[in-house]
Order: sequence, then structure tokens, then C-alpha cells
Amino acid sequence: QVQLVESGGGSVQAGGSLRLSCATSGYTNSGNRVGWIRQAPGKEREGVATIWTGGASTFYAASVKGRFTITQDSAKNLVYLQMNSLKSEDTAMYFCAAGPTWIGGTWIPPLDTEKYNYWGQGTQVTVSS
Repeated sequence: QVQLVESGGGSVQAGGSLRLSCATSGYTNSGNRVGWIRQAPGKEREGVATIWTGGASTFYAASVKGRFTITQDSAKNLVYLQMNSLKSEDTAMYFCAAGPTWIGGTWIPPLDTEKYNYWGQGTQVTVSS
């Protein structure tokens, strides 16, 4: 049974840092992608960062580039999202999700927010200004 479990969310002041973790039990990471997606109340879902688990290529939304870093520990089946210089607009529920990089011969854009097979339950990040 595949499970994705996020942890590490919380409340922090603007300018602070948090590290989110995604434990991907029961899922073969290689050859797929794991992404962090966030959703704030009243806003559209946003793909924040994605890592290709086979080659470890990373992709970031423009809103977080230079502040967030996605990494993986393949031996432990963990994917991390290090978030630095947090802003109030980073406040959202953060989900990790896992899925393929290709579906039926079609390449899936790295920051796509829909085409994932598995989702975690989410972890709340609140940044106060």
C-alpha cells in the first residue's frame, strides 16, 4: 500500500525557515516525480517544486525559486522541501504527491498539479508578518 506522509509544517515569522518532509512508503521512487503542491484558501493550487526521482532534476515555481530547495534521500524514501526566507504569501496547506513523468507517451510538465497517482494528507504552513 502506497502512503505519502508529510511532516514539518508549523507557524513561523516572515523571514524564517521550515523543512517539510515527505515519507514515501510503498512506492518505487525511481523513474517518477515527487512534487510539493500548495493550496491557500481562495487560491488555485500551485506546484511549488518537483524532483525527478531517477535523475534528481529539480524544478521550481518562480514564486519560490532561490528560497526553496527540494531534495531526496532515496535510501530512506524521503523527499524534503527546505523553505527559507518565508513570506506571508507562502501560507498554505502543503501536499506532497508522487506520479509518473510520462503518461501514455505524453511528458508531464514538472509543476503540473493534477497528474499524480498518490497524495499525502497535507501539512499546514503559516507565515506571520
